[in-house]
Amino acid sequence: MKETRAWILVLGILLIVGWAGFSVVGAVREMTGSVRNTTEDALRPITDMTGGLATQVVQFLNPTPMVLPDPVTIIRDVRTIARLETIQYSIEKVVTADKGQGSLEFLFGDQLIFVAHGVVIAGVDLGDLTEDDFSLDGGVLYMQLPPAEIFIATLDNDKSYVYDRDTGLFTKGDIHLETAARQVAEDEIENAALEDGILEQAQINAEAYLLRFLSALGYSDVVFVTE
Repeated sequence: MKETRAWILVLGILLIVGWAGFSVVGAVREMTGSVRNTTEDALRPITDMTGGLATQVVQFLNPTPMVLPDPVTIIRDVRTIARLETIQYSIEKVVTADKGQGSLEFLFGDQLIFVAHGVVIAGVDLGDLTEDDFSLDGGVLYMQLPPAEIFIATLDNDKSYVYDRDTGLFTKGDIHLETAARQVAEDEIENAALEDGILEQAQINAEAYLLRFLSALGYSDVVFVTE
């Protein structure tokens, strides 16, 4: 009987010790979680500040340009035109602009490589036609077209860009150098189109279009004449 009581006492003590240990572990877990949460709460302002500082640094190194157009618009001229555009060239040209500092290039030089994408449009101006340019003889319509001309020779700003720029140690770069490169690029694009025969092809296309148009009006026999 005494041995049975002894075992019951031992088991009771073990249960009490086990329950006490479990309570201690739970308390430690709660304390650890509380400390972790407190630490995270304490460090959150520092983390937020660090993230905000990193964002500001990125924005400083890669600034977004702000363009503010003037709300006032001035219309200088309005003209009535009757142009027949018959051909369009899309041309790419690479232009190198250099201030030419010679041996002092590495100190005061400024050089850029500009990749220009341009559009050249040509055709005939039907507004130049007069009654004297038409004659009808025996059912044949004789027509004298104005000579073909270039209407537009301009850069495509969405596709044109500065590929590379190299400045000297003691210069920030000439603000007019890119403008000069763009002007030269426009001239070169127009010259390239002229050398490729854009005006001759524009004249041929104009005659072909007007021939179909006049035939639809009943003039089946049309002859284009030159001066």
